[in-house]
Amino acid sequence: MRTQFCDALVAYARKPDVVFLTGDLGFMALEPLREAMQERFINAGVAEQNMMSVAAGLAKQQLDVWVYSIAPFCYARGFEQIRNDIAFHKLPVKIVGNGGGYGYGVMGPTHHAIEDYGILLTLPNMKAFVPVFDQDIDAVVARAASHSGPGYLRLGRGEPPAGWNIPAYAPWRQLTRGQGPVVIAVGPLAGSFIGPCEARDDTRRPNLWAVSELPLASNPPPGDLLRQIEAAGHLVIAEEHVRQGGLGSDLALFLMENGLGGIRIRHLCATAHHFSRYGSQTYMRREAGLDPDSLMRIVDDLQRTPAAE
Repeated sequence: MRTQFCDALVAYARKPDVVFLTGDLGFMALEPLREAMQERFINAGVAEQNMMSVAAGLAKQQLDVWVYSIAPFCYARGFEQIRNDIAFHKLPVKIVGNGGGYGYGVMGPTHHAIEDYGILLTLPNMKAFVPVFDQDIDAVVARAASHSGPGYLRLGRGEPPAGWNIPAYAPWRQLTRGQGPVVIAVGPLAGSFIGPCEARDDTRRPNLWAVSELPLASNPPPGDLLRQIEAAGHLVIAEEHVRQGGLGSDLALFLMENGLGGIRIRHLCATAHHFSRYGSQTYMRREAGLDPDSLMRIVDDLQRTPAAE
């Protein structure tokens, strides 16, 4: 999604008040943005904490500020500055993290971003944007820009089946329909499930939903989804994020608070930071049980299990 993000920012940065900061990253990808923005494109160097404080100062001067780096370099290294300088002052700095989840698979746990939106959403006024498809980026940039507070944009890699008709962007989208259990996946992970879901006959096909904006307090589930969950009696939540602070706990609490506490929930999540070996993002997902085969085994198990009463 990095190329699509660059293209979207080139168009958006025609506004004269837009400023872009990078922590010495984006080479072989963001050069068009650098050329378009000239002096408004700032290489802040390998100094992410300072970059966040500088971004806060620029935003305080009414500038429209975007900050970019590899995802863990954004939210982990500069967390105190994001909290104290940006979030506590409700400054509309947009933090862009590339390679969400296990995106930098072979580089190991220091480069994995599997607790990112959970950490940042503990801060006041923060909103997270996790696009599903490459084609979502224009709409997501526009929605992030319109958010009055700080925002976190988690970039990954769109993974729809070849030739599949990608629906227009929405914070919640139903991607497959059937008589099987309800599955909700966050961001690009949802795209990897479309093909296996569609390959099933209608009686066994899950109702697959994708969510792209968190927390639920600012983006509650739509009525159609809640009715499907209530009818099914069970639900699968999948996210390339650790269990703590993720969609799973947020949605479980939402369901209980809205009278749907009897729903049986299975939560697929990033199970660990450390593994015996590291590989591609696909490999890491398989090791964590976030691959389509693991999902389908759980779907089959749920269809053999009576719904909650």
